Amino acid sequence: MTEERDQAPLSGSESAEEGTTNNYDYLPLEEQVAALRRHLKEVLEEVEQNRDLAQRAQAELVNYRKRAGEERITSQQYSNSRLIIKLLPVVDELELAINHADPGGPADSWLEGVKLIQRKVTSLLESEGVSKITSVGVEFNPLEHEAVGTEDTTKYPPGYIVEVVRNGYRLRDRVIQPAQVVVARAAPQPS
Repeated sequence: MTEERDQAPLSGSESAEEGTTNNYDYLPLEEQVAALRRHLKEVLEEVEQNRDLAQRAQAELVNYRKRAGEERITSQQYSNSRLIIKLLPVVDELELAINHADPGGPADSWLEGVKLIQRKVTSLLESEGVSKITSVGVEFNPLEHEAVGTEDTTKYPPGYIVEVVRNGYRLRDRVIQPAQVVVARAAPQPS
C-alpha cells in the first residue's frame, strides 16, 4: 500500500508555465524534492533579475527627472536670448555715440542723456546675466571672437586683439554674439 502512495501523484495541479500536469508527480519523492529545489532556485534567480531590472528602471527615471528639471531651468535662463540679441546693437550704438561725441561742445547735455540711457540698458542686461566679452589685448579665441581683419603692430604680440569693431556678449556662460575684432600680426622687419 505504501508503494501505491509513493507512486501516486501529489497533486493534480497544473504547471503555470506549461499548462500541463506537474511533471514532478510521477518521480520518486527524493527526485521530486530535488527537482522542486532546482525549480525554486531558478524562480528565485528570475525574481532577483526582475528586482534588478526594476531598480535600474527606477534609477533611470530619477535621472531622467533630474535631467528634465535641469533642462527646464536652462531653457528658462536662455528664453530671453532672442530679445537680448536684438537689444545688443542698440547698446553698441549708444556706446559709439558717446565715444564720438565732443565733450564740452553744444550737445553736452544731450550726451549726458545718452550716457544715462546707456547705463540703464547696460544694467538691465547685466541683471539678466549678460556680460561684455573682454577683447582688446587678449589672445584671439575663435569661440568668443570673429576676426574681421589683421593689423601689423608691435604693440601686441601676433594673435592678440588690437581693436574691437563690434562688442561681443555672453549670456551667463554662453556666447550669444562673438566680438568682431582686428587681430595683430607681426610687423614686417625692415630690410
